[in-house]
Amino acid sequence: MQAWAKNQKIGLSMLKFMGDPSSEFTRALDMELTHEGPIGVGIMNRCKRHAIYAVNGEIKVILISEKEDDPAGDADPSLTLAESVVEAIKNA
Repeated sequence: MQAWAKNQKIGLSMLKFMGDPSSEFTRALDMELTHEGPIGVGIMNRCKRHAIYAVNGEIKVILISEKEDDPAGDADPSLTLAESVVEAIKNA
């Protein structure tokens, strides 16, 4: 995760990259992607594409980019991109 953060040049920003190699956190959030599509091609324990805004450990906003025909949110991740997240935070 640190290499990815360095590659993305997040430096001392407020972003925090976190790994979840055993999917424990993913399952606790109920964010495990269980659709047959990714699993059918060998992608196991993938986390749904999501963004969470939390303050002092309390989730204020949670956004998930998934649709019935795009369970991974790969075709249209717009709901979890910065502009949408900032707008959701403003409206929270």
